[in-house]
Amino acid sequence: MRIPVTLRARQTLRWPLAVAIACTTPAFLPAQTGKLPPLIDRELFFGNPEISGAQISPDGKYISCLKPYKDTRNIWVKGVNEPWTAAKLITNDIKRPVTQYFWSRDGKYILYVQDQGGDENFNVYAVDPSAAAATGQEVPAARNLTEAKGVRALIYAVPRNDPNTMYVGINDRDKAWHDLYKLNIATGEKTLLKQNTERISSWIFDNAGNLKLAARSTDKGDTEILRVDPNGFTQVYSCNVFETCNPLQFDAANDKLYLETNKGTPDLTRLVLFDPNTKSEQLVESDPLNRVDFGAATFSEVTNKLVATAYVDDRTRVYFKDPQWEKDYDFIKSKLPGKEINITSTTRDENEWMVVASSDREPGERYLYDRNSKKLTFLYRVFDKLPRESLARVKAISYKSSDGLVIPAYLTLPVGVPAKNLPLVAWIHGGPWGRDVWGYNPYAQFFANRGYAVLQPNFRASTGYGKKFLNAGNNEWGQKMQDDITEGVRYLVSQGIVDPKRVGIAGGSYGGYATLAGLAFTPDVYAAGVSYVGPSNLITLLNSIPPYWESIRTIFNERMGNPNTEAGKAQLIRQSPLTSANKIKAPLLVVQGANDPRVNKAESEQIVAALRDRGSPVEYLLAPDEGHGFARPINSLAMFAAAEKFLAKHLGGRYQESMTPAISTRLAQLTVDPKTVVVAKKVEVAPSAPKPAYDLTPGVTTYKGTLEAGGQTIPMDLTHTIKDTAGVWLVTESASMPMGTMSDESTVSKGSLLLTRRLIHQGPATVDVQFADNKATGTMSVNGQNRPISADLGGVLFADGAGANDAIAALPLATGYTTTFRNFDIMSQQVKPRQLKVVGSESVTVPAGTFDAWKVMTTPAEGIGETTTLWVSKADRRVVKVSSVLPQMNGAVATAELVK
Repeated sequence: MRIPVTLRARQTLRWPLAVAIACTTPAFLPAQTGKLPPLIDRELFFGNPEISGAQISPDGKYISCLKPYKDTRNIWVKGVNEPWTAAKLITNDIKRPVTQYFWSRDGKYILYVQDQGGDENFNVYAVDPSAAAATGQEVPAARNLTEAKGVRALIYAVPRNDPNTMYVGINDRDKAWHDLYKLNIATGEKTLLKQNTERISSWIFDNAGNLKLAARSTDKGDTEILRVDPNGFTQVYSCNVFETCNPLQFDAANDKLYLETNKGTPDLTRLVLFDPNTKSEQLVESDPLNRVDFGAATFSEVTNKLVATAYVDDRTRVYFKDPQWEKDYDFIKSKLPGKEINITSTTRDENEWMVVASSDREPGERYLYDRNSKKLTFLYRVFDKLPRESLARVKAISYKSSDGLVIPAYLTLPVGVPAKNLPLVAWIHGGPWGRDVWGYNPYAQFFANRGYAVLQPNFRASTGYGKKFLNAGNNEWGQKMQDDITEGVRYLVSQGIVDPKRVGIAGGSYGGYATLAGLAFTPDVYAAGVSYVGPSNLITLLNSIPPYWESIRTIFNERMGNPNTEAGKAQLIRQSPLTSANKIKAPLLVVQGANDPRVNKAESEQIVAALRDRGSPVEYLLAPDEGHGFARPINSLAMFAAAEKFLAKHLGGRYQESMTPAISTRLAQLTVDPKTVVVAKKVEVAPSAPKPAYDLTPGVTTYKGTLEAGGQTIPMDLTHTIKDTAGVWLVTESASMPMGTMSDESTVSKGSLLLTRRLIHQGPATVDVQFADNKATGTMSVNGQNRPISADLGGVLFADGAGANDAIAALPLATGYTTTFRNFDIMSQQVKPRQLKVVGSESVTVPAGTFDAWKVMTTPAEGIGETTTLWVSKADRRVVKVSSVLPQMNGAVATAELVK
C-alpha cells in the first residue's frame, strides 16, 4: 500500500486541551460590492467531482483516480502521460461510490474498501488494473478478499518487503473484537495468526512486516501497549482513559517506536521515541509554540526515517527533519503561494510525488512533482467549474464561554456585503472528539454563498488543544459544551455581525445533537435548526452502539455519562433533547440514514414524533440507502436542496430554486410525512416476574443447532442439563462449535424460577455474577484481568441465561398470552426488558419427532435487540425448537432443534 505521506495533520480523535487566546474582533472583511455574488449551483459543492483522488502507481507508470460512472464515483486508471479521456474503468459499482483505495506495494493490484448501504461493514476488494474484462463485462473482476456478510474488516499493515501480503482484522467470530489474519492478495487465502481473546484493539508491525506490539483496551477504558512475545504478551506502556498513547511507526532500525502521548503531567500530546524492551522513552518533539497537540508525523518509505512533523493550530504548521524534503517542499510552496501542500502518494523510490494544493477557497489542485527535474505538472482541479473568486475567506477567531474558557473557532463571512446584521448558521462539527480546521469546507462555503455568516466553533471536548480542554467537556453534553456554541453566537451578535433574530444551527452526528440541544435548551437563541444523523436520546444512543465499539464503550461512559449508575442515567436523561422536546419552538429539519449503525434511525424518529404530536413544525428526510452521513451525491444534493429552502424560509437567506429532475425525484423519495412516523411504544416492565404454572423437570436433553452468519453455516451440538441441587435448580447449557466450546450455568429458584446466579465459561473468559436484592454483583475475568460487575436491576430477573427457555415453557401459555420480564446484558451491564407473546400453535417436526407446539415470540421491549421464537410442546412442556435473530451479529440466525 502507498500509505499516504501527508504533511497535513490528522483531524481524527485525540485526547488533548485548549489554547488560551484573547477574545478579538475578527480582523478581516471580505471585499464589499454591496451585493452577494451569483448563486453557485449546489452540484458544485455536493455533486460528483469530474476527477478526484488521484494516486501515482508505485512504478510511476500509471495514475489512478476516481471519476463518475453512471453518476457514481469509481476507480479509473490511465498512463501517466495519457489524457484523462484515455482512462480505463476499473470498477463499476453503481450503488455506492468508492471512497477509499490504494495500490498494492508491487502495483499489481488496486485495493479498495466498500460497505453496503452505509452499514459500515467494510470488506476489502482487489482488482487487477491490467486485466481485461471478461466477455460481456465492462471491468476486470474484483475479488472480495474478506468476504463475509456483516463483517467489518480492518487493515493493519501492508509490508513493503512482502507486497503480496496484507494483515487484516476480521470480526466474524466475535463482533466486538477482530481476529488477526494474514491475507494473500493474489489468491485471497486467509491464515489465522491470532485469535483475539484479550481485548486487542490494534496490532502494530515493524517496517519489515514483523508483528511487534498490540494495543489493548481495558474494561476501565485505559490503553495498554503490549509487546508480542513468543509465549504471550508483556505490558510495556499504558495510559489512562483520559490520556493518549498512540503508536505511529517503528524507527529505521525497527527497535524503537514513535509514539504520541500525553501520559502524566504534560497537557499537550508530544512525540516520543519509545523502546519496548527497556521501556525507556526520549522526547522527539512537542509543539515549538506550546499551543496545540502533536498533529502528524511523515516518514520516508525508502529510509523509514522521520522527515517532517505537523501541528494543527489556526493554520497547519510543518517542521522538517530532512533537508532535501524541506527543499522540495519549499520549492512547491514557492510555486503555489498561499496554499497548504499535502503529499498524498509517491512512487516506490519517492522520486515522484502526487501533490494536493488547497486553501480556504481552493478545494484541491492536483500536481505531479518530479524531484529530480524539479518539474511540477498540473493535473486537474477538483470541481473545476466552481468559481473560486466567489468563495469566501475563512478566518480563525476566539471568544470566551460562560465560564471564561477561551473557545477557538472559524468564521466565514459572505462575499460582497457588509459584515453587519447577517443571518447566521452555526455549523457544529461531529465527534464530538474531533475539530474543525482551516481550509476548504463545502458546508461553510455553500451557506456563505447563500448569504449567511457561518460559525464553526471548536467547543470544549474538541481535540487538538490539549487534554484539559478535552476533559473540560466530560459529562457536559448539552451543558457547558452547548454554552460554548451559544456564547459564540452572542459574541457575533455583540460585534454587530449577526442579526439575533436570524440565527440557525445545523450539523451532523454530534453536530446534529448540538442542533437539537440548542433548540431544546436555548429555545430563544435559534430561529431554525437542521439535525443531520443527530441523536435525540442519549440513553438509547449508548444502548445501541455497534458491537465493534466495545473497546471504547467505557470511554463513552466516562466522557458522556454512565447509564449504569443512577446519577449517570439521570444526567443523560436531562441532557437528552427528547426530554425537553416540549421546549422547542423553532422549526426543525431532521435528516437520517436508514442503515446508520451509530445513530439508529429511532433517534431521529423519536424527536420527529414528539414535535409532531405537540404541533411543532418539523420536516423529515430519510435515505434508505445511507448510514451515518450520506455518501451518494444524489442524496446529499436532495438534502441540501431541502435544507437551503428551509433555512431561507426561516432565516431569510437566499436559495437555489431550480433542481434537476433527478434531484427533484430523489427529494420526493426521501421526504417522509411526519404523520406516518411510528415510534415503538415503551413497554413498562414491573419489578416482579411472571408466575410460572409449572416447575422444571430434571433431565438431560440434546439439540442440533446451526449458526448462519456472514454466508456461512456453522454447526453446533448443544447439551441441556437440569439438576435438583440443594433446594434449587442448577441448569447447565454447553455448546460445541468448530471454534471452541462454551458453557452457561444458571442457579434458578424452585417454583418462581427466578435467576439467582450465572456462571459462564467461554475460552479465556469466565463470568460469575450473583443476583439478589434487585442487584447484580460479580466479576468478569479474561486472561487474568478482572472486571467488576455491579448494577441496579430495578427488579428480579426471569428467563435469562441457561434455563431461560425452560422458564418460558413453564408459563401458562395459551394463544394470545402476553407478559414482560427482565434480562441482564453482562457486557454492557444493563437491564434489557423483554416482552413475550404466544402467537399461536402449530405442528413442528424436528429430529426428535413431530410435536403440537405453542409458538412463542420474545422481543426486546425497547425495540432494539435479539428476537427469539420458541416452539413448546403442549404435551410435556419441552422446548422442541428455538430460532433467534441476533442483531449484535449483524442479523445472524441461530437455530436449535431437539434431538432427544
